[in-house]
Amino acid sequence: MVNRVFRTALLSMAVCGVALSAHAQTAAPTPAADPVVARVNGEELHRSDVTRMVAQLPPQVQQMPIEMIYPAVIDQLVSGKLVASAGYKAKLADSAEVKDEIKRAEERAVQRAFIQKEMKTRITAKALDEAYQAYLKQNPPQDEVKAAHILVEKEDEAKAIIAELAKGGDFAKLAKEKSKDSVAAQQGGDLGYFTKDAMVEPFAVAAFAMAKGEVSKEPVKTQFGFHIIKVEDKRTQPAPTLDEVKPQLEQTLSKDIVTALVEELRAAAKVETFQIDGSPLPKEDPAAAPKADEPKKP
Repeated sequence: MVNRVFRTALLSMAVCGVALSAHAQTAAPTPAADPVVARVNGEELHRSDVTRMVAQLPPQVQQMPIEMIYPAVIDQLVSGKLVASAGYKAKLADSAEVKDEIKRAEERAVQRAFIQKEMKTRITAKALDEAYQAYLKQNPPQDEVKAAHILVEKEDEAKAIIAELAKGGDFAKLAKEKSKDSVAAQQGGDLGYFTKDAMVEPFAVAAFAMAKGEVSKEPVKTQFGFHIIKVEDKRTQPAPTLDEVKPQLEQTLSKDIVTALVEELRAAAKVETFQIDGSPLPKEDPAAAPKADEPKKP
């Protein structure tokens, strides 16, 4: 049953050349770490072949235990090897169609390799530090409040709790007993640190206006009910470290580098484009172009 479920997807991948694309990106493992998992007419299939094929399966399938999908994967690898061997015997490797497909796959692999080489060259420690400093300027630390709350349905009930707290009642104990917010109630009403925009407006305005250690004198009404707030701490949000934002910075730098790289290559190349039928593109009518002092039409 499992074999039938995956066979179509796996065979489709083979036809589309996905396995070849994945292979181009993967370094060859050592023999000791890459045992033989099957032999087909003397040709070996290795664990790395299984790994590459699994990596091309849908995410929900990749999350399944390897023991569950392994029989289907190995079955398809064997089938693929048999079909490929038959194709070689029929001398299809020499056909123009196959050679063209291999050339295109090779070109994609070379593109990836060239971009990866440029990334290693251009994403330097200096470039990362400059991007980090720019990130800090664009994302200045925000003020945060650490607060706890007790949420109830009725205003009278909230006022009664405030009165009980004024007499020395334990905030955490009352939160566990009476708060509608069951998640926070388990932590004594604790909401942790939050920025002003993280909470609904009436709650945020009240919390940020209070002093450290203060409990709200009046219930704070929101669409969720009536809150009694206790501000436990105030601080300026700590800036993230370079290591914390490094993946994000590398991703941004990568996009910028690819854009710059393509622009550099285009500037140094002679590029001619034509219409889809191969005919010349129509020449732009100079009279149709706006004058320097004439605003462009939207």
